[in-house]
Amino acid sequence: MQSVVDLIKTHFGQKNSATDPPVLPIFPVPSHQEPHFSSFIESEAAGYKMAVNELKTVKEYKEMLTESMFLHALNQRFFKISRRKDPPYFSCSATADDLVRPLKACIISAACKERGTLEALESEREVAVVRALLMSEIESAYLERDQMQSTSLRDELLQHFLCNEPVIGIEHEARLQKTILPRENIVQRFEYQNIGATELILSNGMRVCYKCTDFLDDQVHGHASFSYGGLSELPESEYVSCSIGSTIAGEIGVFGHKPSVLMDMLAGKRVEVGTKLGAYMRTFSGDCSPSDLETALQLVYQLFTTNVTPGEEEVKIVMQMAEEAIHAQERDPYTAFANRVKEINYGNSYFFRPIKIRDLQKVDPIKACDYFNSCFKDPSTFTVVIVGNIDPTIAIPLILQYLGGIPKPPEPVLHFNRDKLKGLPFTFPTSIIRQVVHSPMVEAQCSVQLCFPVELKNGTMVEEINYVGFLSKFLETKMMQVLRFKHGQIYSAGVSVFLGGNKHSRTGDVDLALDEILHLQEEGPSDQDVSTILELEQRAHENGLQENYHWLDRILCSYQSRIYSGNVGTSFEIQDEARLKVRTSLTSSTLQSALQRMLPYPLQ
Repeated sequence: MQSVVDLIKTHFGQKNSATDPPVLPIFPVPSHQEPHFSSFIESEAAGYKMAVNELKTVKEYKEMLTESMFLHALNQRFFKISRRKDPPYFSCSATADDLVRPLKACIISAACKERGTLEALESEREVAVVRALLMSEIESAYLERDQMQSTSLRDELLQHFLCNEPVIGIEHEARLQKTILPRENIVQRFEYQNIGATELILSNGMRVCYKCTDFLDDQVHGHASFSYGGLSELPESEYVSCSIGSTIAGEIGVFGHKPSVLMDMLAGKRVEVGTKLGAYMRTFSGDCSPSDLETALQLVYQLFTTNVTPGEEEVKIVMQMAEEAIHAQERDPYTAFANRVKEINYGNSYFFRPIKIRDLQKVDPIKACDYFNSCFKDPSTFTVVIVGNIDPTIAIPLILQYLGGIPKPPEPVLHFNRDKLKGLPFTFPTSIIRQVVHSPMVEAQCSVQLCFPVELKNGTMVEEINYVGFLSKFLETKMMQVLRFKHGQIYSAGVSVFLGGNKHSRTGDVDLALDEILHLQEEGPSDQDVSTILELEQRAHENGLQENYHWLDRILCSYQSRIYSGNVGTSFEIQDEARLKVRTSLTSSTLQSALQRMLPYPLQ
């Protein structure tokens, strides 16, 4: 090092620093209004000239970043297009270079087929991806600032002396980029202290809510999402084709690769992402290790940017699988039971009818795939919730890169208002229907299902939903006490929020269950019953507060609740208040009243 210092003194020590530095000559280059271009046999190129930007202020630094991001994103898009089938060009690139001071030129060049120039230059922007890329690069440069190459320091000083650019240093530049870049993607940011969650509105309209927990070190139980509008919106003539769309698309590969190829690509990673087309919503959800969050978000990005096209072989395989599944269901005695339950509850509604072999012959694979493609096309309609062991400094750039990088279509796709969704086509029975379904079985078993219509009053709906929850726990407990431990009639019982029990047993006496419910409606539960239910519910609630799945479900429900009006924290708070209010007011008489109010009374 000392020898370098000696050489500098020898060659530059006699220079007088007080003397004005030489003035660098400037050669003006005339501009022009009309575009100039040159055309060659193997390539086509076009460009325009502009003044060289100075780099002295934060505003000028931001403009430099903007230009860099635009060119980087444009070149990414050019490369992706060149790898498509029958691309509009063979190669294409955009760059901005200093031509001669004080002028620079922006040049876009493409090697394309004849008359393909305009098509070659049409491109979507992927600014969000580049933004995240720049943030990653500056973070890496900051962490390696002590190992920076001397040539980089040299070039920075040269730019300072030759072009009067400031020497700001990697620490300040990293802070500057992190201040400027995130504001360009994230449109809005909200903190919800009462649930410990943060909500981001991305520039493509997607809403992302994340909650950091430390319940499990190796779990991000997140990226569960929903968008309103599902199969109920379809006309009857399209229902079968579109309902099987996810099966066909899954065989083709909804994440950009065939399932067999994707399986090999994900070997060694703990990540799952799945899709579902429901009656009223379209969803994607999954689970991953924190170290594989990037892979999970990459799969979501691929889901939105992949267009599945049905091939003859894939469709043939799916149809064979569907036929085998139908034959297997027809051999299953419980399928006959479940189908009859649906028929009684929902009539002959096409939405609930089991798919038959003859229905498969009417499936239109192109319509099926087109519908699936449209279901995951518009990110602005989706709300994503991520819960688990998340480091925001790592997760947010990934969210911006992959979720924020999903292109928003020029026109809205499947935009639906939650309160104006088309209802499923069925009418619940208005009178009591009893039916026994017999199926031959090797070992005699019995399954009993009781279905009751539940009426919720609009004015107190949030409280009524909590009452339904308490009633479910109460009825399930009483069914076990009476039907199993007292009469020995069943192995197990389950009561869902739809008040339907569907568990296996050897024999079944529906009257016993109905008699017990009627007894509870008329006599009411005991104080001990109420205490037991309150204790069970409180224990489940406290355990849930330590589970990622519980928080994921609660936050999703807060978004989907009818009381949600833009603030998920408020929605969550109202639901919590309703739960506490019901707990406080729950007595033998209020529970009896709820049984009479929500179930048909008298039950007979």
